Amino acid sequence: MLGRADRIENVLEALLVQEGERGEFEPFDAPEPSFEGRVDLRGELAFTIDPETAKDFDDALTLYDDRVLVHIADVSWFVPAGSPLDRGSAERAFSVYVPGLVAPMLPPRLSDDLCSLRPDVDRLCVTVEVELASGEARFYRSVIRSKARLTYGQAEAILAGRERVEPALEEALRRAERVTTELRDRRFARGALRIESAETAFTFDGDGGVAEAGREAEPHAHMLVEELMILANEMVAELLAGRRREALYRVHERPDPQSVELLLAKLADLGVPTPPVPEHLGPSDAAAIAGAASEQVTEYVSRAGRGRDAFPALVLRALKQARYDPRNLGHSGLASTAYCHFTSPIRRYPDLVCHRALLRELGASDDPLPEDLAELAEHASVRERTAAQLEYLADEICLAWLLERRLFELGWETVFEGEIVGLIPSGLFVRFAEVFEGFLPARRLLGDYFELNPLGTALAGRRSGKTYRLGDPIEVRIEEIRRSEGKVEVALARRGPI
Repeated sequence: MLGRADRIENVLEALLVQEGERGEFEPFDAPEPSFEGRVDLRGELAFTIDPETAKDFDDALTLYDDRVLVHIADVSWFVPAGSPLDRGSAERAFSVYVPGLVAPMLPPRLSDDLCSLRPDVDRLCVTVEVELASGEARFYRSVIRSKARLTYGQAEAILAGRERVEPALEEALRRAERVTTELRDRRFARGALRIESAETAFTFDGDGGVAEAGREAEPHAHMLVEELMILANEMVAELLAGRRREALYRVHERPDPQSVELLLAKLADLGVPTPPVPEHLGPSDAAAIAGAASEQVTEYVSRAGRGRDAFPALVLRALKQARYDPRNLGHSGLASTAYCHFTSPIRRYPDLVCHRALLRELGASDDPLPEDLAELAEHASVRERTAAQLEYLADEICLAWLLERRLFELGWETVFEGEIVGLIPSGLFVRFAEVFEGFLPARRLLGDYFELNPLGTALAGRRSGKTYRLGDPIEVRIEEIRRSEGKVEVALARRGPI
């Protein structure tokens, strides 16, 4: 029994069960940790920075004036290649996260304990050590003892001087801030995409309901982790690709020139500045122009205050999807010539494959790689998309619960200010009250027959010429909530956009 259906945690648990994300883990005997042959870093200052709700800690950091050490949980020690647990983990491929719950790829004894880099306990790692001046990297198995488990909020409070910690930890954070700011500037300078995103965070009440939801922009402290993880992923990929070794690379191929030309036409039609285009647009030009367009969209949205959700989404849809491949095909979005996923082996199986590939190359392990890497790459790519769709649906269900609660308090005639964030021939999608999204069917746009224009940027009336464009403000009221599906239908609060 999963419990009563009037409690959101039971609904989300049922969703995980329904989608096949809950099941018994394969039997396994966790090997005893061994420090033999490892670099002993337990005396060094290592720390983790993660979201408030995180339970599994894949990565820890150590910073010196001249070098940075990225420590990644050595999951490969506990999950032998070809074992029943390894085969099951490959099938699951990813942990799935829904609000307040997780369906882990690995058993909790590993994901929450033995592999997790919790503070004040010895943990086995694979360390990537990068000299800051030369950019040269070393790789080795290690043992660490994390000195602190920081949240993003704590890290930002320390950097702002609002929270006091031991001087050595504060100085390490300030080093991390200096190093990662330079890394990020360098990444954007070489043409990486700049697309800002926000995640929806939920709080729950004690009665099984959704109490609140808010969009959380990427915290400044996230940069401290993200840039160093990107660096470690690039260093590992460069070593393996440079020696022509197979692994599971994270690839993001350059966009099609036609897709970028269409993107620029859409942005221009919406009044968004666009970069100049050469007469003959090749694939390498397309990638550079997509990066420049992402910069201009970010600047425009910030300055004009319109299209915050709609316009970055146009850029993303013009790009190819990132995926996994046994070959190194580069990562266009990051402007990286070689990239892999190495830094989250607790929750992503491709990272575990990259660990084994690296350790074989170093002579530190003889665990074989899967023989069917191409098939595994395709499976992981599909599973990643499936997990993302499920996580999105869980968010939408939570939001539908919260909206129903809001309307019980405010009344169903409440008018919400929103923004048009999507268009299809049968209607438009509206983001309102910051976090909610609803569909407004074209049949509810009275007084005319509305059609999607050729660029897909507006619904236009045949007779009146009235248009509903992406990024336009609009006022709506709620018509229907199907909270079990996470679906909301809205209608115009008054005639036309405001």
